[in-house]
Amino acid sequence: MNTITLFTTLNIIGLLWIGTLANPFKAIYALIRELITNYRFLLLFGAMAGIFLLNKMEQQYELDHPVQADYTSWMFLWEGQFVRHLQEIFYTPWLTPILAYFYLLVFQAVIIGSLGVYLIQQNKTLVYAVCYAILINYAIAIPFFLLFPVNEVWSYAPAGVTFYMLDVFPAFETIYRPLSGLDNCFPSLHTSLSVTMALLAFKSGNKRWAWMTGISAFIIVFSIFYLGIHWVSDMLAGVTLAVLASTAGLYLGKWTNAKSSELPLLKRAA
Repeated sequence: MNTITLFTTLNIIGLLWIGTLANPFKAIYALIRELITNYRFLLLFGAMAGIFLLNKMEQQYELDHPVQADYTSWMFLWEGQFVRHLQEIFYTPWLTPILAYFYLLVFQAVIIGSLGVYLIQQNKTLVYAVCYAILINYAIAIPFFLLFPVNEVWSYAPAGVTFYMLDVFPAFETIYRPLSGLDNCFPSLHTSLSVTMALLAFKSGNKRWAWMTGISAFIIVFSIFYLGIHWVSDMLAGVTLAVLASTAGLYLGKWTNAKSSELPLLKRAA
């Protein structure tokens, strides 16, 4: 996990530098400044921490109180061996570590980097929008994880899918699995969050960042099939959730920024 954290941090620094052509460490200063001077952002930041904690609690609840329902067979009846056929078409040994890298490291870096880019550029509407969109993604996904459990496609034998993640990360089930339950599959948060960040980036006016997040989202979505993790239905639900979260997040971001602008000048400068 220390290695994952290190490389994720390096990815964030690189993305911030390329995305803004500015000192990436400005994001830390901007974050601290906003947390101290902007109570709306402080509340949103706290809410994000809360939703991440809630997601962790949901996983622990499932471990303590195993859910009897399992809708994985429904997915197979609907999709058959589509993911297996996709793997057979695209599998290439040199491609596997690249896609695993994007799935494990770039995914997290793009989310954190999005917040950092908009903080550096002082684009408060997008700063708020990212926070709201993350909250919406998790708030909608968590009930599905609890009430509509679907196992990852590789774990369902009739699907005939190979879990290629283990080829490059043999300790995945030990190190990374505690962060993502085996049956927390529908909707795909890797899809919804990466596509959400891309959709928001295309509204930011930063073309470089839009291209970076757009390409990353495409690769991450492809990786969920190539690596044998998600069903197509997970991806479709994730894209739908991304459209909803980014649209609502942008609307709420604009509204929150407008409300902040209405504050007396003295308070805003405080």
